[in-house]
Parts: sequence; C-alpha cells; structure tokens
Amino acid sequence: MRRTAGGGGAVAALIALAGCVSPPAPAPSPAPSVAPPAANTTPRARPLPPGDFALDGAMIQGGILRGTVPTGTTALRFDGMPVPFAPDGRFLIAFDRDAGPSAALTATRSDGSVVTRALSVAPRDWQIERLNRLPRFPQPSPEFARRRPAELAQIAAARDRQTDAQGWRQQFIWPATGRISGRFGSQRIYKGEPGAYHSGVDVAKPEGAVVAAPADGVVILAADHPFTLEGNLLMIDHGMGLNSAFLHLSRIDVRVGDHVRQGQPIGRVGHTGRATGPHLHWGMKWRDARIDPLLVAGPMPAGN
Repeated sequence: MRRTAGGGGAVAALIALAGCVSPPAPAPSPAPSVAPPAANTTPRARPLPPGDFALDGAMIQGGILRGTVPTGTTALRFDGMPVPFAPDGRFLIAFDRDAGPSAALTATRSDGSVVTRALSVAPRDWQIERLNRLPRFPQPSPEFARRRPAELAQIAAARDRQTDAQGWRQQFIWPATGRISGRFGSQRIYKGEPGAYHSGVDVAKPEGAVVAAPADGVVILAADHPFTLEGNLLMIDHGMGLNSAFLHLSRIDVRVGDHVRQGQPIGRVGHTGRATGPHLHWGMKWRDARIDPLLVAGPMPAGN
C-alpha cells in the first residue's frame, strides 16, 4: 500500500496545534436575581367619615335628651362624666332642675378623633311661693331622726342597682291620669329661707285608684312598711340610670326584681307617709339629676 509522503508529519502538526488551543471559556453564570422589596400588605386604617351626634329631646332644666353617638365612638362623656351607650349607639342624659346654662357631650372615636357637641340648657320659671310669716319647718321628732338615715340608705342602694331594663327607650305614659295638684320644681321660701323644692308631680286621685308602670322596667324597691315621708314607696329602674319613684301608695302589687311592662298595674293610690290627702307623687331621677315627669310623659291627657 502506498503511503502519502509527509502524512505523519501533518498529523503530528495537527495534534500539536490541538494541544495549543485553549479550551472554550465556560458560559457566564446568570446574575443572581434580586427580588423587589415586598409591598406593605398591612391595610391602612381609613379615617372615619365625619360624624355628629343625633339628639332628640328637651335641652331644658328638668328635661331628658336621647341621642345616638357618632360613628366609631368608643367612649362618651357628658360634662366630663362617663356615660354608657347601647350597642346600637343610643344613649340618654338628663338635666337637673338647677342645671346651668351650658353643657357638653364628647365622643372619642376609634381613630382617635374627638367629636364635641355644645349644649345650651334653657332655664325655667319655677313656681315660687314666699311665706314670710311662717318658719321653714318644725324640728324633726326623735322618731324621725332615728328612722330617716336607714330609709335614705335603702333608697340610695336601690338607685345604685344596675338592671337590663330598656324602658328608657320608650315614650313614657302617665302612671295615673287626673288633675295635677303639685308641679315639679315648685318651692316655698320661709322668711327668706328656701325649703326643698317639689321633686315630682302630684296627681290627685281617689284612694285605691290604679297606678300603672309608665314604661318598661325592673322593680328596685318595694317598701314592706311605710317610710316616714314617702309612705309606701315603690321604685322602678328604666335603664341607663333613669328611674321612677311612686310615693304615698296604699298598696304595692309588685316585688323587687320583677320585670314590669308599660301600662301594667303596679300599685294603688293612697296617702301614706307625709300626705294631706290621697294622691300619687311621681318622681324621676337620672343618676343624681332630678327631672320633670311632665317633660318625659308629655301633657296630661285631656278629660282627666
């Protein structure tokens, strides 16, 4: 077989050249990916919509005011005093017989904002009788002085009771209808010295006339014996600090803890305690404020 001259040298040259060729450079590694910063997924609290109090009632001495708090309210104050409100935002406040000309409602909301509502309280022209020839009142008897502290303590304890009553939401009715013989807030001045003002409304009725609950409530006091001044005393809590007292009864037909409904008979008119004749004395309080039942129940129905 014929060999081509110089063939081995060519192969050797190719092998030598191959040994001098650098191996191909490795492919560059991809740059590490950098994730963009994570977005803040925490939802931002949106500011609450503008809100104000919705109020309904009489801004007047001896009156009550029902209302609804602004949206998002977490705390409510009336002249700096905490006031509860219901889950639906409804609440009640009242103005004492001697309330000043101004007051304020303040609501703190969940976003930290504060809503304040200034209230102008209208004064009233009270019935004042001046008796310049009579002393204020005789000295109390030893028996009265002995019994009275325990009676007052019992009344105070009753008013401190908290119940689930919802009558404060209702339009009140008169517990007895008839001639009004004594008005709330009236006062006598004895030789320049003021006596206690009349703390309720007196309705002249014959003894034994039915007394009905003016609104739903829970019985918080049903005296088992006549008190020195009030006689047979019955008290009903209507909720939110509002309560009624019925004095001089001849009979009490409910017991402490009973839930009563508006219009339900609860007792009978009498003249027990310090009373000159049969009548119903209806008094009302919101916390320490004495209020006028006439402003709560409205005018006495005609024809009575």
